[in-house]
Amino acid sequence: MTAYDAIIIGAGAAGLYCAMHAAKRGRSVLILEHNDEPGAKILISGGGRCNFTNISGNDPTRFVSANPHFARSALTRHTQHDFIALVQKHGIPFYEKTLGQLFCDGVRSSTRIIAMLLDECAAGGGVTVKLQCQIVSVRKSDRFIVETSRGDFEGASVVVATGGLSIPKMGATGIAYDIAKHFKLPIEPTRPGLVPLTFAESDLVWMRALSGVSADVIVRAGKAAFREAALFTHRGLSGPSVLQASSYWAPGETISVDWLPDAAEDWLAQRKRARPKAHIKSALAEVFSERLASALAETLPSPALGDLKDATLIEAMQRLKDWRLTPVGSEGYAKAEVTVGGVSTDALSQKTMEARAVPGLHFIGEAVDVTGWLGGYNFQWAWSSGWAAAQSV
Repeated sequence: MTAYDAIIIGAGAAGLYCAMHAAKRGRSVLILEHNDEPGAKILISGGGRCNFTNISGNDPTRFVSANPHFARSALTRHTQHDFIALVQKHGIPFYEKTLGQLFCDGVRSSTRIIAMLLDECAAGGGVTVKLQCQIVSVRKSDRFIVETSRGDFEGASVVVATGGLSIPKMGATGIAYDIAKHFKLPIEPTRPGLVPLTFAESDLVWMRALSGVSADVIVRAGKAAFREAALFTHRGLSGPSVLQASSYWAPGETISVDWLPDAAEDWLAQRKRARPKAHIKSALAEVFSERLASALAETLPSPALGDLKDATLIEAMQRLKDWRLTPVGSEGYAKAEVTVGGVSTDALSQKTMEARAVPGLHFIGEAVDVTGWLGGYNFQWAWSSGWAAAQSV
């Protein structure tokens, strides 16, 4: 049985990054990956351009977790600037899109991030990658034994970097949770995150007609609020603002949409004085497409603005700025970019990502109950948590 200092399960962003840094410390590392190729989710990220981090990537308030302070240690000890420096070292061109999001420049440029990680693993020496390798079991006596479809391997440490349940067509499984349960580690309930929301037929009656229409709005879920585009689909709502809010939404709760985030509550009353013969629909058509303006106006007063009291128009604006909707669900893990929940941070060291009750067993990346906002934060968590574990294995 071949023995290694560290066995890393999963050749995604977190696993590869952990391996390269462990190798730099002189560790012998084995990466086990059940897919045909490493970095499957890196490849599709950002439409093939890989949104690899965010300028604000180490801000712990941009992460969802039962313990919002857990991520702070790794994120502040290994920051977005460390990863940006590595990208620059490899001469990979990148650009800032919006809200601090950094993307590789060029079609299918995400392949360069994967190549960079593999090159760094090779440069460090001591990293072996086995693909198409299914995990059968992980057990521990004095050392860890990982039983696989390609044989059994022994390691002083095991790092679980298998991700969550999102995008099963890319090979996502719940194996991280199975391993955690085997070692009696707690798991925070999981749900799809950064995912389109779906609605009942009563809402879809008007939403379907708007499929493909987008608008710059503020979407609120719980105490979180996001201003970006919302996009109508045949099943409900998507777009960045909705995806962001979905990570904070729980079944049965409502979300709120502010359709006019830059307008004051007396905006319609002001339009009344400028265009008294106009109707709410035509006032909204100054801002929105004809289809969206018609849909929003459908449930608002229909007389001309000049025939309505200011108080009535202010009430209409209050509805437009706090438009309540109740999703019936989401499009699930198939369309979710991430998994919210996972291995409980209560069981892990925030410094090393090691399970306190099982010395040598580490969980990193999306497997852990730390979920980033849209825009490169989840990759930054992969880099930071992978680095943190690598300093300990």
